[in-house]
Amino acid sequence: MLNASSQFYLRGIVHDERGKGLYNVKIQLYSKGIFPYYTGNSGAFGIPTNLAVDTITLQSEGFETLKCAVESAKFQSFTLKMLPVNESLYRHRLSSVTKDRLNKQHDEIYYHGGESYSSLVENTFVDADKLPVTGFSMNVDRASYSNIRRFLNIDARVPPDAVRIEEMLNYFSFPNQNTSTSSFTCQTKLTSCPWDVNNELLFINLQAPIINVENIPPTNLVFLIDVSGSMDQPNRLPLLKSAFKQLANNLRDQDTVGIVIYGGGVGVWLPPTSGADKQKINDAIEKLEAGGETPGAAAIITAYGLAEKIFNKNANNRVILATDGDFNVGQSTEKELEDLIGQHRQSGIFLTCIGVGMGNYKDSKLEALAKRGNGNFAYVDNIHEAEKVLITEFTKTLYAVATDCYAGVTFNPQLVKQYRLIGFENKIDAIADTTSELEGGEIGTGHASMAVFEIVPTQKNIDAVNTEEKDGEVASVKLQYRLPLQTDELKQEFKIKNDYIDIAAAESSARLATSVIMFGELLKQSEYAKKFSWNDVEALAKTALNMQDYSQSEFLTLIQKAKKIYGTGKKKKRDEE
Repeated sequence: MLNASSQFYLRGIVHDERGKGLYNVKIQLYSKGIFPYYTGNSGAFGIPTNLAVDTITLQSEGFETLKCAVESAKFQSFTLKMLPVNESLYRHRLSSVTKDRLNKQHDEIYYHGGESYSSLVENTFVDADKLPVTGFSMNVDRASYSNIRRFLNIDARVPPDAVRIEEMLNYFSFPNQNTSTSSFTCQTKLTSCPWDVNNELLFINLQAPIINVENIPPTNLVFLIDVSGSMDQPNRLPLLKSAFKQLANNLRDQDTVGIVIYGGGVGVWLPPTSGADKQKINDAIEKLEAGGETPGAAAIITAYGLAEKIFNKNANNRVILATDGDFNVGQSTEKELEDLIGQHRQSGIFLTCIGVGMGNYKDSKLEALAKRGNGNFAYVDNIHEAEKVLITEFTKTLYAVATDCYAGVTFNPQLVKQYRLIGFENKIDAIADTTSELEGGEIGTGHASMAVFEIVPTQKNIDAVNTEEKDGEVASVKLQYRLPLQTDELKQEFKIKNDYIDIAAAESSARLATSVIMFGELLKQSEYAKKFSWNDVEALAKTALNMQDYSQSEFLTLIQKAKKIYGTGKKKKRDEE
């Protein structure tokens, strides 16, 4: 009789094999029947039971189910083992495969004032006869370019680690006339190198299939909006409110939007609402006000929970996180936040991160979240950029046609002596981790991704150019990707012919891409930028720019601003003399 009426309180914690607490683990006790309980943010739980010895079952997506007997009066600690198929999700991811694992002494995070950027290691030349195979991740990220623009527009130097050349190239449109609705296309060009007459540049332009806008399935969005005190600036919350209202005005009746806010607390501000009810959505956005601390981790959990409630496997399901990245309550380090997002990676819910603000902007955190969340990343510094990201290029940034997308390049040592991948630099911690893998990215419909290699040609290659005998293949490209929510890996292969041409005679897009590269390498003070100046960048850009295109004409303005801020290089030379 005593045993039947006794009450116990089973307390414990559930963590993974690395000791990290696991959120939202499903718990079932024999004494409670089919009624489930769940772990909290830190992995902890407490459940009343009337049995001194009970049976517990623990279940979490991506982990092995654990079932065992427990003594209810004792604190319990459980370790869930990750399923082998998901182990790779928690390894560090590389942006490109490089020559070796560098042992360079460098901090993982670079701080500029109150801002943070992931420390990067520049790719070097690799001998093609020893390591002919390399690769790079593809994505639609372009946050680096608009962030650079923000610094230059306030006459400030750009933090070197804020410069990611692949994202700068992504900012511009380099279409290759792909009209395919089912596969990628590839266009390549081999040209002279403006800063080294002995070398060549190889341009690889991969464009995703184009989906007709009318055929785009329903879109289920959750706006996760930071309304903490740090967002109370004209270029933060007010800018985001304008941007999200414009996005809401472009939604279709079949689309759905919910809003989660965080700042002093976390809550659902707008329950899932049809795109047909634009006034209700806009009214909710307009009423947002900034104040309080920044419990970003708890907000992410709430947003994914709301996204799961409206999830439709035949829809585009996405959380759009908009913040200055200043998470200061709860899990806040890059690795903690990556782990949190990683638990939802396989759910079919994508994550788009939009960064705003300055002074406490955390680029490193937003970039890490977007990559772990199988999504993309943009920085919005003005309303024009907001329109570009959320309206003009909505389908490219918010509707994925391929995930886990990366390209492998195999060079022909007969024609290529050495090669250097420009941009796609790796983080310090990813290089140091010997288990790191090449990370595939998310690609939106019709997006063209440009990668550029600087090549040291062999004598055979030089002889072929001089005699105009262009037979042979410089390299081949193998593209690997998955369709959204599919597990099968798809592959496409392309051959790169030795079709060398002087860059002055190449299409304007090649010269524009080259000037963007030179611009970026000067900003990041690369050792490869010693052979050219700001005047050289400006001169080359002027031969390629379409001044009727706003983004391109603005690029010229940014070059001229940078030249004034950094100087032409002549003064430095006189000082050294």
